[in-house]
Amino acid sequence: MTARLILAATPIGNHQDASMRLRELLETSPVIAAEDTRRLRDLATRLNITVTGRIVSYHEHNETSKADQLLDNIENGHDVLVVTDAGMPLVSDPGYRIVERAIERDITVTAVPGPSAVLTALALAGLPTDRFTFEGFLPRKPSDRRKTLAALATEPRTMVFFEATHRVDDSLADLAQAFGSQRRAALCRELTKTYEEVVRASLSDLAAQAAEGRFKGEIVLVVAGAEPTPGVSLDDAITRARLLADAGERTKDAAALVAAETGISKREIYQGLIS
Repeated sequence: MTARLILAATPIGNHQDASMRLRELLETSPVIAAEDTRRLRDLATRLNITVTGRIVSYHEHNETSKADQLLDNIENGHDVLVVTDAGMPLVSDPGYRIVERAIERDITVTAVPGPSAVLTALALAGLPTDRFTFEGFLPRKPSDRRKTLAALATEPRTMVFFEATHRVDDSLADLAQAFGSQRRAALCRELTKTYEEVVRASLSDLAAQAAEGRFKGEIVLVVAGAEPTPGVSLDDAITRARLLADAGERTKDAAALVAAETGISKREIYQGLIS
């Protein structure tokens, strides 16, 4: 069989979620590219398996420079297994650069599916899942975060965000401001772990709890999409554009974005913003 680049999902908390295919590949792959080599060895210990292949450190700071070196192994006939600390490579984790280069070099890429914090949180949130969007981590800088959220305020699909413990209070406060205090949401923390918890509430309720230091650990936020707003008035459109402008969007660009969303004249919205 032709050597391949193999992307494998690892447990997001409970090591018993490791698939039989993952266990076999960890034991037999000649080369394993790991986001954190120590965590990979710890996983192998917990799974009571022995890694026999060469382990290569492959993370966000070296993924571009090491991609071709790893792919050279495949052209020499050796499979390369890519794993991250938790979940599927490429999903807010390293992996995109090596997949991009593999496709350019006509190298076979395959995946071993498994645990996913995104899908697990969606399943538990109690919000619509027929259509959803994954937004990853929100920007760290407050002004950038608010600008991003302002642009997502009218998104009709359920949204999934990752967030760090030390920023979740600020992010929830900004979410409530941008999306409305009563927008439904779910905060999922420590998924599949001993202290797994899912808190379903309005954004304002979650923000208040977060402000008290209520939430610790690895966090996924699932937020309901915006309700349809037929017949948006000019005043509503101007308010929406002003929110974008206050978040850092140029006035003309804010007017254009809202005009595209609502069908209301860009000129009328712009005039309302500057008057």
